[in-house]
Amino acid sequence: MLKIKQTHSFHLVDPSPWPILAGLSALMVTFGGVLTMHFYTMGTSLLFFGFDLLCIIAAAWWSSVIREGTFEGQHTARVKKGLMMGMLLFIVSEIMFFFAFFFAFFYVSLNPSPAIGGVWPPFLYETLNAFGVPFLNTVILLTSGATITVAHEAIIGGSKTHAVLSLGATIVLAVIFTSLQVLEYATSPFTISDSVYGSTFFMATGFHGFHVFIGTIFILVCLFRLLADHFTVEHHCGFECAAWYWHFVDVVWLFLFITIYWWGS
Repeated sequence: MLKIKQTHSFHLVDPSPWPILAGLSALMVTFGGVLTMHFYTMGTSLLFFGFDLLCIIAAAWWSSVIREGTFEGQHTARVKKGLMMGMLLFIVSEIMFFFAFFFAFFYVSLNPSPAIGGVWPPFLYETLNAFGVPFLNTVILLTSGATITVAHEAIIGGSKTHAVLSLGATIVLAVIFTSLQVLEYATSPFTISDSVYGSTFFMATGFHGFHVFIGTIFILVCLFRLLADHFTVEHHCGFECAAWYWHFVDVVWLFLFITIYWWGS
């Protein structure tokens, strides 16, 4: 694999069209979503066009990052440290994002409104059994956290076969988790419009499900890169970021299971 010899430890980024294009496509998604909610004719078209464009730009942008780190040798130890710090700060921002949902849930559950009977869960509400599908999903997601850790250890130990098998198992478990989540939503006795209980439940668990979907794509890309020999014993920054993100998803689900599924019901 041919790499450019670095004479310094910094990465001088080449001019790129992706940041401005990503910003514009995200703006399309925002405007399209607002217009759709207000039943404007072209709102849905703008929403999906902006989302598709954003996905294409994200793929192109990340491919540029992979090229810079894998084929050009731009990701030195100092650059890697900066990338890892950026990922860590991103996860901290995600923690704040989910904190808002947990705060809303505890606010309405510890001080239930008379409009919902003054009790939590609301009066006459049929809630989900925490030790049914939610508990099974907890076991599945924690197991996937273990398999991705095994994959990490295999990469560090130079065992590509074990790493591939462990990453493949992680993806399978993630797909099973998402499928069970969809089944749970389809058979749920309440909807997002059923008072504040439905709103807080589906907002918190739904956004977590979206993060699982994004994390699954993240790990799938890592699997393809692993098969293409992009990762080495010393340099596998992309995989480490994916593993951090997946462990974050695991921890958030534990809090969701304990608070919303078990205690909240």
